[in-house]
Amino acid sequence: MGIPTRAISRKAPRQAVGNETRYQTDHSRMPYGLEMSESCSACKYRRSGFFCQLSPSELEEFDVLKTVSAYPAEAILFLEQQKTKGMYILCEGEVKLSFSSPDGKTLLLKIARSGEVLGLLSALTGNSYEATAQTLRPCQLAFVPSNEFQKFLRRHPNLFRLIADQLGSQYMNACEQLCAIGLGASMLKRLAHFLLTWSASRGAPENGNQFTLPLSHEEIGECVGATRESVTRALGEFRNRGLIESHGATLLIRDRAALASIRNGTTSKNVGPRFVRLMRPIRYPAVLGVHNQFWPKREGQRKRA
Repeated sequence: MGIPTRAISRKAPRQAVGNETRYQTDHSRMPYGLEMSESCSACKYRRSGFFCQLSPSELEEFDVLKTVSAYPAEAILFLEQQKTKGMYILCEGEVKLSFSSPDGKTLLLKIARSGEVLGLLSALTGNSYEATAQTLRPCQLAFVPSNEFQKFLRRHPNLFRLIADQLGSQYMNACEQLCAIGLGASMLKRLAHFLLTWSASRGAPENGNQFTLPLSHEEIGECVGATRESVTRALGEFRNRGLIESHGATLLIRDRAALASIRNGTTSKNVGPRFVRLMRPIRYPAVLGVHNQFWPKREGQRKRA
């Protein structure tokens, strides 16, 4: 089951009732503050995720295949290029998916939320995991071995349409992330896009401009393809200009229109020189781990060459 760190895993005791097999759920143990629920149909975390939408009979059969585990924050579920063993369904919590280069650069692909499936493509094809998955906070996940999942799909071919929708959504998210980072937009534009997108998806229902951002500056840098220092400077500029306000992990967008103008590149020219420097596009693809042979060397490098 990947490389869990202090994971607490339980298969629910089962009781035969007629021709049915039901779970007897014990809620007396709540590791990491999570109420462990092994039955999808009775799960308190059930939302609009892919496997949450199965029919009652399919859910009951799916319950038999999976193993529910609780993980602490910063636990590694699996590593990129690791041989696949199965897929994970994120019942509760948040998991970051990232790539790393040999020299230590990291690019954060996305942050998965409750209801999402991790390692789906690898479970279908048998290929290695394409990214590294690490929990951001305590999580409850359900693990299904690849061979059991493939048998389950053969018994229920109607699910292949849902599988295609899930893979299509993951592909679109990856394309958006790569376009945002790799097409030369300035770090300020990318950070503004990140804050606006995060607030839209995670903002409080009554005020989408106020939201929780439980990421360090280094992790935000991994999302937007920048260094921790650049993120700190950019957030400081946003605060100084009255665009955002932060209190610990809670962030408030005070001027959404101005932040959107920065994202769209239509901000006023009446800004300070430091702000202009941050608005310049990054002219090297180091965040992607790609050498740009067409970018001219610095003067000192030319002489040494």
